This record gives sequence, structure tokens and C-alpha cells, in this order.
Amino acid sequence: MSAHRIRSHVSILQWVLGFVILAEAAIFAFSPSAAHSFARTGMPNAIRLMLGWGEIAAVILFLIPQTVIVGGWCLVAVLGSAIIVHLLHGWWNVGSLVIYALVTWTVISLKSETN
Repeated sequence: MSAHRIRSHVSILQWVLGFVILAEAAIFAFSPSAAHSFARTGMPNAIRLMLGWGEIAAVILFLIPQTVIVGGWCLVAVLGSAIIVHLLHGWWNVGSLVIYALVTWTVISLKSETN
């Protein structure tokens, strides 16, 4: 596969992943039902807002070509934090978070190599 096609596919993967995470982060940060569900954890609402806004900020950086690497690492950190919070509360449904983190890491690696 040519280098141009690889760069193109990585960019498509970056944008699709970015929009999916952005949509889910916005729902998590702004949805009343998400706030209600999060309240049942006993953690302060500030934690939900920090995770949600942190994820939104990181994904915006991830979508900007000049900051894709920094944004990607920030996104991996936020997703890792979310995985830890889930596991500490006994919520084992972290599969999508793990996949998002691994795909983000893949995009970072491939963008580093092709730039």
C-alpha cells in the first residue's frame, strides 16, 4: 500500500474516531440522564464534568493536524482515567473505552511515523 493511501486511511480513522468520541463525550457532559446516572456513583458531579470536558478538549486537539499527537496522548490519558473509574466501581463494560484508547494510540503512532 502506498504511503499516500496509508496517510489517507489514518486521517479517516482519526476523524471518525474523533467524531464518535466527541459525540459520546458531549452526551456524557451535557445529558441530564448521564448526570442522573453518574449521581448514583456517589462521586461529585465535578468529576463527571472534568472527565467530559477533558475528553472534549483532548478530542478537539486530536482533530487539529498540528496538535494530533499531543491531543492523542491527552485523549489516551482521559480514556485511561475513565477506564480506571469504571473498574473501581465494578463496571466491567470498558470494552469500547479500551478500543478507543488503542485506536487513538494507533493513530498517534502512525501519524508520528508519516510526519
